[in-house]
Amino acid sequence: MQDRLTLTFSALSDPTRRAILAKLALGEATVKDLAKPFDMSGPAITKHLKVLENAGLISRSREAQWRPCRIEPEALKDVSDWVSEYRQIWEESFDRLDAYLKAMTKKKKDKKNARKK
Repeated sequence: MQDRLTLTFSALSDPTRRAILAKLALGEATVKDLAKPFDMSGPAITKHLKVLENAGLISRSREAQWRPCRIEPEALKDVSDWVSEYRQIWEESFDRLDAYLKAMTKKKKDKKNARKK
């Protein structure tokens, strides 16, 4: 069985599934409501929902005739945690770039001032 993070990234790799999650972030919705903005069949939307459900990103329930879908934000925490491990690397890289640019700017100003003398 694939690890949870792999399933999550796989589910998030598709723009339709990301759009579905964005809609569900606003609140529960039925499969019919979720299908409205897309030009695809009901079974195709259902396949997308199954991928999201298998990744733990959404849950579906049955309330009489209504079958609401809801986002499971806890599942996105795995992604957030994984990304945060790399945030420090990005920040350090930006800090080095900032220091380099400041040094280059100072060097340029120093050369300009030396020429004026």
